[in-house]
Amino acid sequence: MINRASQLFIPTLRDDPADAEALSHKLLVRGGYVRQVSAGVWTFLPLGWRVYRKVEQIIREEQNAIGGQEMLMPVLTPLELWQQSKRDFIEEIFRLKDRKGADYVLPLTHEETVTFHARELQSYRQLPQMLYHIAIKERDEPRPGKGLIRLREFIMKDAYSFDRDEAGLDVSFEKQRGAYIRTFERCGLVTHGVDAEPGMMGGKESFDFLAPAAVGENTLVTCENGDFAADLEVSRTIPRPPVFPARLDAPEEIETPGVTTIDGLAEFLGIDATATSKAMPHVKQDGTVVLALIRGDDRLEEPKLSAAFGEPLWPADAEQIRAAFGASGGSLGPVGFKGEVVADFALEHGQFVAGANRDGRHLRGVEAGRDYQARFADLRASAPTDTCPVCGGALEFQTAIEVGHIFKLGTRYSEPLGATFLDEDGREKPVVMGSYGIGPARIMAAAVEQSHDDNGIVWPAAIAPYDVHVVALAGADEIAEQAAEALSDAGLDVILDDRDQRAGEKFADADLIGCPIRVTAGKKSLEDGKVDVRDRAAGTEKRLNVTELVEVL
Repeated sequence: MINRASQLFIPTLRDDPADAEALSHKLLVRGGYVRQVSAGVWTFLPLGWRVYRKVEQIIREEQNAIGGQEMLMPVLTPLELWQQSKRDFIEEIFRLKDRKGADYVLPLTHEETVTFHARELQSYRQLPQMLYHIAIKERDEPRPGKGLIRLREFIMKDAYSFDRDEAGLDVSFEKQRGAYIRTFERCGLVTHGVDAEPGMMGGKESFDFLAPAAVGENTLVTCENGDFAADLEVSRTIPRPPVFPARLDAPEEIETPGVTTIDGLAEFLGIDATATSKAMPHVKQDGTVVLALIRGDDRLEEPKLSAAFGEPLWPADAEQIRAAFGASGGSLGPVGFKGEVVADFALEHGQFVAGANRDGRHLRGVEAGRDYQARFADLRASAPTDTCPVCGGALEFQTAIEVGHIFKLGTRYSEPLGATFLDEDGREKPVVMGSYGIGPARIMAAAVEQSHDDNGIVWPAAIAPYDVHVVALAGADEIAEQAAEALSDAGLDVILDDRDQRAGEKFADADLIGCPIRVTAGKKSLEDGKVDVRDRAAGTEKRLNVTELVEVL
């Protein structure tokens, strides 16, 4: 079948949308692939839907190849299921009531629903199982933007594995990891698989797939020597060595009037910022104030703090800080604080300047273990001055788009929702689960971010809307038709630009849309019966007879 541009809805634009930040946002809108309905809510136009469906089909084929069974779960979900898993507190969940007052959520992921169905797994003989669906999700995203990268409504492939034990989960996890690697390779993406933070999903382990791009929500940390890669949220690298002043036998209180920042404190005392500590009070879900303590020159990585406590935490407000410490922010420290202190590993050895919990005062020579008790954890964000934990090499920080994330959930959901089975020893045990998510829309955006030029998109062949874009210039319509028919008969997806437009406009649209091959029939074609064949990615051209097209392409 030949798809005629004169009959298609492909509203291309010459100018970038005014609110666009991401290059993929600009090109997908200009190319007539997508349109925004409201913040974070988009329509896939016919051209965009063709790309999406090709991505989806690759995902489906790779899931089926590892034993995945496709199903479809509803968007409308009883709140009760989320209350059972104790995830109903998540702020990003859309909530609603029906006319009778019953509570529902529009889930951003389907762990609760699939675990509800897993209750029907009764025996170890029914395990393992791998179920997946490709469905709409809803997320009350506070800062939607960047086109298809940060959405409020989106389509996800969610897969879930069900095993009898941890060993079985390991096997399922590796099957999914392999399927993801093959999926991204087939879609033409460059990705890095790295350890990641489970976050709201829970579980003991997760693995992220990051596609380097100029825009994105994640930061990929890699070593110059290629032996280390991690998501910034869990990256544990080596900070620059601290520079300490002379050691003290006990903390010494000093007046620091008007000093409320680390830089100001280091300058006031004439010391390196590495010899200071930064107190960051947070509040747990039950309202308890706890203290996160990091080195003064470091930045707190919030997901690491949540992981250290096993629950989300929020920064304490001024009133909570005053009640817990008796002082204002800027003069806070661990000495004398009655609550729990979790300190970064960088503070485990040495003496640091810390707030005295008295406004305008600090303590010199504060030492963990001697002056305060703390539990130590990895809390700091990796910094450009850090070095590789494997070889000591320099680090590179790249913005990246998260295109996939896989999790070892264990019994995080099966226990509270009662998904159990009888093992061969006759004992009832909770099903051991894994969760595996991948975003087709993000794959599209990442592909555009990684593959484009000044003229438009350069789609990887496997996910391009059409295999060949045939351009018919004035007078050469018959030859263009012949070329399009030959290519279509050979099984290629062909779009024929038969519109009554100038040659420059047709070429501009073809480059913007970005199909892998452009075939042009023009004035010369009337003389020699040949067409120009342009490779969109390489930029090379050759002239071929119509009869040669199929064999060459």
